[in-house]
Amino acid sequence: MDEASAPALSQRPPSALECDVTAYLRYAGLERRLAKNTIASYRRDLAAYTDWLADQGIGSLDDVTPETLSAYAKYLGERAPFETRATQAPRAPQGSSRPAPLAAASVSRMLGTVRNLHRFLAVEGRTQADASRELRTPKKPMRLPKAIPQAEVTALIETASGDDVVALRDRALLELLYATGARVSEAVDLDVDDVVDREIVRLTGKGDKQRIVPLGSYARDALDTYLVRARPALASRGKGRDVAALFLGVRGQRVSRQNAWLIIKKAAERAELASEISPHTLRHSFATHLLEGGADVRVVQELLGHASVATTQLYTLVTADTLRDVYTQAHPRAR
Repeated sequence: MDEASAPALSQRPPSALECDVTAYLRYAGLERRLAKNTIASYRRDLAAYTDWLADQGIGSLDDVTPETLSAYAKYLGERAPFETRATQAPRAPQGSSRPAPLAAASVSRMLGTVRNLHRFLAVEGRTQADASRELRTPKKPMRLPKAIPQAEVTALIETASGDDVVALRDRALLELLYATGARVSEAVDLDVDDVVDREIVRLTGKGDKQRIVPLGSYARDALDTYLVRARPALASRGKGRDVAALFLGVRGQRVSRQNAWLIIKKAAERAELASEISPHTLRHSFATHLLEGGADVRVVQELLGHASVATTQLYTLVTADTLRDVYTQAHPRAR
């Protein structure tokens, strides 16, 4: 049978639930201009929600009631007590039908996403009412940012001390992350043109909001060396691919967020740091060390790209804890 006479493959039309979720994600991406990672997180949250609704025999979000949402909140809440770490929920045991446990922050985020979906559908007239009006999300536990001491930052960066193209790139990336407080995703999204006059870098944060952050002399020198001695060699391997990207991989492609995290992790292993390192460690250290040095919290807010100063003020609690520890250990009448 040739292609012309072959019967067309039937495709299942999207369900009402899928159409509503797609409409909301399109709104969040195009109109609210939320970051790609945020949209991906929303998509996962809503997939879990619609799967649960389907299991309950609910095929339309117009059929969701406040009681339905209370039952879903209870379902998520019953998964939370099994967590063992606040930052990462363990997987369900192999062969177990019980869903993987959730951190309390994950429960709060997932319910918040569901509430945003229902609010959007009600405003757009896709549902008759907002069933989530009375839905309350659990209060997130306050987690203080974890910075590392300045000596450990130096040790981390100094591990990238070779003259080969990869070491020069890694040194430039690490120096830039600590010099600017950039999120890892912001750093890997940089283009060469975003380094303005060697003195400042233009970062694009959440919601495509841009901010200008100065570069210190260490970061400037590392970037200059990388751009002159390493990047041209890496770019030649890409055959014109990702030609604008600032940080390139060994095949000439733009360094991914996952690759940048591996660079940081391997540097931490080489430095034999006692502290736990996360993708945000250098960002947290940047903010904490600025405040310890006397920087105004509003200035740090602008440098970090925080929408609210309340987020930045978490770092002031970290520095206050440090001062308290030093005082307790050093003052003769502190204990």
